[in-house]
Amino acid sequence: MLGLGKDYDIGLALAPVDLATAGATGKRISMHDCAGVDIVLVYGAGTDGDDPVPSLQQHTAYTGGTSSDLAEISTIYRKAETTLDNDEIWAETTQTAAAIMTAVADDAQKQKIYVIHVPSTALADGYTHISVNQADLSNNAQLAAFLYLKVGLQVQRKPSNMPNLLRPGAANA
Repeated sequence: MLGLGKDYDIGLALAPVDLATAGATGKRISMHDCAGVDIVLVYGAGTDGDDPVPSLQQHTAYTGGTSSDLAEISTIYRKAETTLDNDEIWAETTQTAAAIMTAVADDAQKQKIYVIHVPSTALADGYTHISVNQADLSNNAQLAAFLYLKVGLQVQRKPSNMPNLLRPGAANA
């Protein structure tokens, strides 16, 4: 059996975008029926001083509702190199739990992958969804794409039978 549907599900947080044009608001994902979500942030090399600082929010609904900062970013796993070529090892960076990741100095001019884990238990009462956002990086072009990996699935299915990630239980549109 594939890992997809058994061990994890994948959703889009942010389609590839140039962060110099405007800040990017990530899509929402339901935290229902999983142990948590690993947020995978992939950045192209940018300009010195444009170190990425993604932020995390929680929401009470799949659209609209109440939104608030989610101070859950405390451990970030990262790979960064001038050109990522899969010979890198994961580095662990820690910070006091916050809704905004502290910039990693001198990472702007490197290609990088960051992974942030958000356990389902981190949401405040009444909150059901999360999203990740990225503020405008104004100096020069920097491409990015973000994915959600829903992990610890409570219900395992073959991929074609999995519910949608925004509104589990609702018909797929």
